[in-house]
Amino acid sequence: MAEADTLTREAIWAVYTPRLLGREMEIYAEIDSTNTRAVALAQRGAPEGILVLADHQTQGRGRLGRQWFAPPGSSLLFSLLFRPPLMVSQAQRVAMVCAVAAVEAIAEVTGLTAQIKWPNDILLEGGKLGGMLTELGGHGAALDYAVVGMGLNVNLDLASLPPVMTPPASLSAALGRKVPRAVLLATFLRRAEALYEALKGGWSPHEAWREHLATLGQRVAVGTPEEVIEGLAEDVDADGALLVRTDEGSLRRILAGDVTLRGERL
Repeated sequence: MAEADTLTREAIWAVYTPRLLGREMEIYAEIDSTNTRAVALAQRGAPEGILVLADHQTQGRGRLGRQWFAPPGSSLLFSLLFRPPLMVSQAQRVAMVCAVAAVEAIAEVTGLTAQIKWPNDILLEGGKLGGMLTELGGHGAALDYAVVGMGLNVNLDLASLPPVMTPPASLSAALGRKVPRAVLLATFLRRAEALYEALKGGWSPHEAWREHLATLGQRVAVGTPEEVIEGLAEDVDADGALLVRTDEGSLRRILAGDVTLRGERL
């Protein structure tokens, strides 16, 4: 297990032969933030597909400026650079690809059924298993790059976490054994690469992403910078917006927000 869990090019490429995603890698024992590094590479003109991977982040970031806690060796912490032929308004489709690939890779490697909580969290048995942070660059309405950063709790001792509002989850805690991180990452990259190639060919990940959403059919409260919108999460559209039917009967389209399900903030 120790050898399989080593995050090296050799360990990853032993399971997955990249055509695009992960063909170029930067691997760090420790870094401030993989997203910060990937965005810097994107702004310097780096080619798409580059993977920035770390065993530990000192300034790991989640959505809404939250800190991401992951002791060294416990998790998968990485960012990928994409340059899809999309408009900025369609950028959530890249995050959809990564979320679907994560859920599928978890099922393939562990047999566990994870779900997606809108917009970008990965859930396992109601607890937060992982999250994604997407950062964009564009020229006008055209998307120049999308950096998708992901943190997944793989072999995380839940007792090592500081007190958090969200109940955490980890694959090893659910299984009662450790999971080889390199194998899980390689499986994710293989599935994400296939989905991303389909996306560039005109395929929409909307339906595949929708099938894995835990949010639909739930009563939600969505916090936006302007207001809190409460109602029933009815659906999501092709660009990833959440459609909420309020108690007054109106249908609200929400592109981004902080969601509470069943009265518990996730």
